[in-house]
Amino acid sequence: MSDDAPSAVLTGTLRRSLNLSRPDDIYNAIVDAHKGLSDEQCRAFDARLILLLANHVGDEAAIREALTAARQSLEEEGA
Repeated sequence: MSDDAPSAVLTGTLRRSLNLSRPDDIYNAIVDAHKGLSDEQCRAFDARLILLLANHVGDEAAIREALTAARQSLEEEGA
């Protein structure tokens, strides 16, 4: 991490602080990437994107922590 990057807040190995300089642009790019796809294609796209990003991260502990956190957040919402 460069000296001018925001410091990471870590719980275990997963960074939970904002680490994107333009998060709205990334969100919009993800939304735009789904445009014109069927529900089935969206699920396949999401799975491929997740696997590509997991491979890029390359830290199994961080990935497992993210899986747990994502699941817990759904359970807390009652989703």
